[in-house]
Amino acid sequence: MSDTPTRLQSTQAWVDYLSQVELPVLANTLRRINQLAESNNSTVSELAAVILNDAQLTSQVLRLSNSAFYNHSRVQVSTVSRAITLIGFDAVKSMAISSLLIDTLIQRNPRPHLLKSLARALHAAVQARCLLPGGNEQAHEEVFIGALLMNIGELAFWSCPTEQAAELAARMPADKPAELQKEILGTTFVEITRGLVDVWKLGRFIHDVVSAGRASSPAVALVRDSVELAREAENGWRSAAVDKRLARIAENIGEQPASVRDQVRLNAGEAEEIAVSFGIPQIRGLLPGNAESDAGEAPEAPQGDPGLQLSILRDISAALATQPDLNGICQMVVEGIHRAVGLRRVALLMADRSGAELVPRKVLGSGTAAWRDHFMVHRDGADGLRSLLTDQCEILPAGDRPLLPNCDAWIGTRPALAGPLYAGSRRVGLFYADNGDLQASLSEDQLTAFSHFVQQAQLCITLLAR
Repeated sequence: MSDTPTRLQSTQAWVDYLSQVELPVLANTLRRINQLAESNNSTVSELAAVILNDAQLTSQVLRLSNSAFYNHSRVQVSTVSRAITLIGFDAVKSMAISSLLIDTLIQRNPRPHLLKSLARALHAAVQARCLLPGGNEQAHEEVFIGALLMNIGELAFWSCPTEQAAELAARMPADKPAELQKEILGTTFVEITRGLVDVWKLGRFIHDVVSAGRASSPAVALVRDSVELAREAENGWRSAAVDKRLARIAENIGEQPASVRDQVRLNAGEAEEIAVSFGIPQIRGLLPGNAESDAGEAPEAPQGDPGLQLSILRDISAALATQPDLNGICQMVVEGIHRAVGLRRVALLMADRSGAELVPRKVLGSGTAAWRDHFMVHRDGADGLRSLLTDQCEILPAGDRPLLPNCDAWIGTRPALAGPLYAGSRRVGLFYADNGDLQASLSEDQLTAFSHFVQQAQLCITLLAR
């Protein structure tokens, strides 16, 4: 770090100072990664080489590559090249950009305003990726990074302990933050961000996100709304601003506002877990959290959405009619149970190589991270989880003790749905879904919808066995 030579009073002065004096390594590496990402000729070895040039970045990318958040296959990854091949070019690029940004800024100056800004950026990134309807891996990673970097000017500014940063911090919060920034800095965070995006060559998508004027695409609009939602939710989920934002997001992505409200709260809980994966657990207390974070507000059980159920079931049927892929079909089934049936937590367990145990293959929802390592069911029920081994889709009543006390307090003590998968007469899988800590009953309509989704996975197994 270098001392600021003079009092900076223009956008260009701040952009030059941050790029050339304070953060040149970050700027150069981000520029190089994005150049590779936008080139049609980029190879695995080129991206790996950029990451391997930084030992700490290499370590962080490999750690994330073996986390439940990114590595759903649970296959151990030991090299960057293998991570790119197994997890995907765009996912590893996203890991590298996120890790580089977070590690660089936190190591420099973990002041409160930087931590709060990072918490907001990560929360927005998670919301954007989880709310993006459909899309491929590239699209989801694009909105994640777009939201993470939408306020890069603010993040970069707070990472540098300048006199002007201390002056601005002393006068915050302010009713008109942009005017206060203009007074002290000679510019605003928004203008600094736009300058850094251009100079650091962060790509066309992020350029569109931070540009003035109307959103150029639904994905750009979602990123902008996710960033504002993360800011507004800091004052609680029950506010006029949040209600208006959720209504706008719901309209743009074609969902019901109530469904989006349930989803964004689950996403906020997911952001807490991801913060740990990225090595910044200290920001968890700065995130708005899930439904339980609003004092005096009783959490509501998610409701099923018949229209969305039909839409997702049609998508699954179309996929089955073309080229049945068990992994893809099961992913859609898990999403359908979560979003359309209205269950906060969903898991698909499949037989392991020995055939003796059913182990998690897909999990979705806040509080399910530990399931990947601990939610295992013996096929003969010898481990006390016999109640989950139903012969057909059933509502499991709440019991008086947790079935997995070392993993989860709610499995066994809250109503749940369970449904088996068979290959012939042999049980090979199990769908499980519940509402976590909510003491909410499950309806026959939810059981019927759950059964429809499980049947689609069963049909895929049957078709593949022919």
